[in-house]
Amino acid sequence: MKYILLHGLGQTSSSWNDTIEVMEKKSDILCPNLSDLLRDEEVNYSNLYKVFSEYCMNFTEPLNICGLSLGGILTLQYGIENPNKINSMVLIGTQYVMPKGLLKLQNVVFHIMPNSTFKKMGFGKKDFINLSKSMMNLDFRQNLQNISCPVLVICGEKDNVNKRASLQLKEQIPHAEISIIENAGHEVNLDAPKKLGVILNTFFK
Repeated sequence: MKYILLHGLGQTSSSWNDTIEVMEKKSDILCPNLSDLLRDEEVNYSNLYKVFSEYCMNFTEPLNICGLSLGGILTLQYGIENPNKINSMVLIGTQYVMPKGLLKLQNVVFHIMPNSTFKKMGFGKKDFINLSKSMMNLDFRQNLQNISCPVLVICGEKDNVNKRASLQLKEQIPHAEISIIENAGHEVNLDAPKKLGVILNTFFK
């Protein structure tokens, strides 16, 4: 059985390295770089979801997918649309209705930031802006009740932007569990990687 870890916007697959160190079944863990999946495709959410879905089609067995932020949104949509292809989901710092005001503010910040800041983040400055714009109207509220696989919602204790959405996901997805990680912000895989690895081990068992 495969375990796919999806990083957030501004991260790369290496952001999971310290978490994987404490995880079991390392040989079954996959961490694709989201920018690599797109190859020559135009960078927007629709194309990113399409290439991620195609990536998942390479596996015959149901998948265990864990995603943070942007990775969590991809995980949530894939789980909703492909219930027979998913064994379990972990949603870290994940919104299920995009906060338009926050995304607009984020884009203003992206415009101000120098191009050099984006070099190590997988996507370029223009790509960050395009991705954020293309996600504005995502809304999965109508589908949460239909999720039947095991779901673990995770949020950093200091992730004030996403904590409310995480608590609501726990309430609206049948049989979902939640774990709030102390002293961690939004990037739980960087702020508390080993604690996260232990939690994932327990859930995936």
